[in-house]
Amino acid sequence: MSTTTAPAAVTPLSTQDAETLLSAARRAAEQAGVTVSVTVLDAGGRLLAFRRDDRAVLISGETSTRKAYTALQLNAPTADLVDLVKPDGPFHSLTTALDRPLLFIAGGLPVHRDGRLIGAIGVGGGAPEQDHGFATEAVEALAVQTPAAQPLRAS
Repeated sequence: MSTTTAPAAVTPLSTQDAETLLSAARRAAEQAGVTVSVTVLDAGGRLLAFRRDDRAVLISGETSTRKAYTALQLNAPTADLVDLVKPDGPFHSLTTALDRPLLFIAGGLPVHRDGRLIGAIGVGGGAPEQDHGFATEAVEALAVQTPAAQPLRAS
């Protein structure tokens, strides 16, 4: 007789986590002298946090949101997907179930906890490489501040 155990519950992305992501991305952008918009989604694609700097171009808000949706839907950094949408690429004609066109420009990252997808962040407004860096710094800040992401140690 074999016994299986249910996987441990993973704490979903909270509004506090979303604020940590948003703040870290904005802080990184400000240090670089760039104005950005940041979108944070939960695992179901619901908006948890959004911020557009008053000096950022208006389209940066839609850009950050589409990057977050793309990273969430495909569970991959948008920077890793760019070559897949070129003509004759495997995602060239990919449609979205979210009624929102996907955006394959660096700056969208999925957010994981204990190996499971719990949300996504999208950053728009800077150069794609900058946006990717700002999103990466935000995810790293969340990992540092989230106890669930840290391995347990015996005392």
